[in-house]
Amino acid sequence: MSVRMALLLPLIFSLMIHRVSSAGWGGNYRPSHICALKNSSVIMSCNYTYPTGHKIKKVFWTKTPVKDGSKESSEEGEQHKDLSEDPEYSQRLQYLGDKQNNCTIRLSHVTQKDEHMYYFRFITDDDDDDDNDVDDDDDSQEQTSDPGVTLTVTDLQVESPETVREGDSVRLTCKSSCTLTDRATFIWFRNSQPLTEKRDRKNQLQLQSVRREDAGRYSCGVQGHTYISPAVQLSVTC
Repeated sequence: MSVRMALLLPLIFSLMIHRVSSAGWGGNYRPSHICALKNSSVIMSCNYTYPTGHKIKKVFWTKTPVKDGSKESSEEGEQHKDLSEDPEYSQRLQYLGDKQNNCTIRLSHVTQKDEHMYYFRFITDDDDDDDNDVDDDDDSQEQTSDPGVTLTVTDLQVESPETVREGDSVRLTCKSSCTLTDRATFIWFRNSQPLTEKRDRKNQLQLQSVRREDAGRYSCGVQGHTYISPAVQLSVTC
């Protein structure tokens, strides 16, 4: 055996032991990035695994520390706070999972304040220090690079010319800051009345040969959701 191989064997053996000892711990989030409409409910789907023989004592979700523009909390207690015990979340967070392998949650009435990375943690019978976290290395690339679910919350804004002439064609666009994760059917309103014939998965409203009657305040929303964008005025001139 060469001297080089003799030196490498302990390292290889150490890596093999580490891989065996950590095998079985893991978490999987799908999707890992969510774009949700303001005031909607969000499902964060999650599954986790752990070696046979362990008993789960506690399961909970937490989030990254809050950023206030000048500093970021780095205290362990803040990083791993149980959201079900947080007054800002306790009435809006519902754990849909179990203590076996499902860690899915529902978060309702989301706003821009909820934009964080959320991740699941669990404590086993021999792990009171929270060492066995689902963001440990596993076979999922998503888990290695992104230990949880990143939530982005968007409102809607109508983009439209202020004034058009009779006979012109005009396109109004319902804009969001990110692409909604759930398939969205956009709906349109003129003067707060729904344009029932204008339902499409596309986020645009096309008006052909506009007339004076088409003038008004236009807003948009997503079918199945209560949130409606601020209205913008469209004027039609001769």
